[in-house]
Amino acid sequence: MAKIISGKEVSLAVKQEVADEVAQLKNEGIEPSLAVILVGNDPASKVYVNNKKKACDFCGIRSLEFLLGEETTQEELMELVERLNNDETVNGILCQLPLPKHLDEQAVLNAIKPQKDVDAFHPENVGHIMIGDYAMLPCTPSGIMEMFRYEGIELDGKNCVVIGRSNIVGKPMAMLMLKENATVTICHSHTENLKKIVSEADVVVAAVGIPKFVTADMIKDGAVVIDVGINRMEDGKLCGDVDYEACEKKASYITPVPGGVGPMTIATLMKNTVTAAKIQNKRGK
Repeated sequence: MAKIISGKEVSLAVKQEVADEVAQLKNEGIEPSLAVILVGNDPASKVYVNNKKKACDFCGIRSLEFLLGEETTQEELMELVERLNNDETVNGILCQLPLPKHLDEQAVLNAIKPQKDVDAFHPENVGHIMIGDYAMLPCTPSGIMEMFRYEGIELDGKNCVVIGRSNIVGKPMAMLMLKENATVTICHSHTENLKKIVSEADVVVAAVGIPKFVTADMIKDGAVVIDVGINRMEDGKLCGDVDYEACEKKASYITPVPGGVGPMTIATLMKNTVTAAKIQNKRGK
């Protein structure tokens, strides 16, 4: 049976470290702050924004919310981003995705100043990740790396497979694993012999968005299995991209859904906000 990696436990440790750092910064007259923009009425997005606010409260980070109507224009949204870019009291800017279909997401993400881009989606920050010289990292891959560190899971020399090639998880996840000297394969919808490739992996990260896509016959005994997916079944229950019950019997470590990677994403957002505050106040990289 696998050891369950509790995202709640690891995220609490990360948030406590952040809270201690925030307290120290406040002693120096610096109050880290995060501005979150939410456009429209997407229920899941509202939950995420509320969870981010709770995490800010826990860490002592000043939280600003900008709740905009579904009918908000591109110009109005860009004007808000520019205002926040120029506000020296705001260290981090996060625009909750997805945006309503009439808005250009990439234009908004590109407009956020790289040093305030706590999601690390700006092309400049993406470039830094590619060359391994970065200050901020996309929150989900960074959270997974925190999990590996917390559990003492070594990636050096390991055969790692990432299923999914999104800009938010798959690609940066591969880059972070490479930096730790892992051998990394990215699999996607056009991959041939996917089952064979996954079955040879020491570490599997599933970020494909298909319920229970990774089955027990796809993983080898003792593999580390990280489930990034969050899918709602017909009965209303949540499940990941991994068949948890079956894979738990073969894996050495596994993350549950919910309570696995999800809490880590928000914890590392808090960490990025503090990093941004330190950069802007000449306290670090």
